[in-house]
Amino acid sequence: SIVQDHTLFSLYLYLLMIRQLDNTKSKLSLVDLAGSERVNQSNAEGLRAKEAQFINKSLSTLGNVFLSLQNKNSHVPYRDSKLTRLLQGSLGVGARTSVIVTLPPN
Repeated sequence: SIVQDHTLFSLYLYLLMIRQLDNTKSKLSLVDLAGSERVNQSNAEGLRAKEAQFINKSLSTLGNVFLSLQNKNSHVPYRDSKLTRLLQGSLGVGARTSVIVTLPPN
């Protein structure tokens, strides 16, 4: 089976404060989104072309999730890709998300 070409690293932090009888948990996710692939321009074939299509689909789904959250839609399409399912807890209400984009100069 073809696996999407994204790297996901999650760090779980647990803080237990004994004197206050309180605890806190956090999750930090770092994701390499691999970049958008132009299948027609790259002349990719076979497995490489399918991989590029999966990358593009998951990036589009991530964009749809951001739009749904921004518009406060009642349905957010987290289930449309593995990436958005894994990031669901990091994208919803109460989560803080930063996106860092690197682009080539051309």
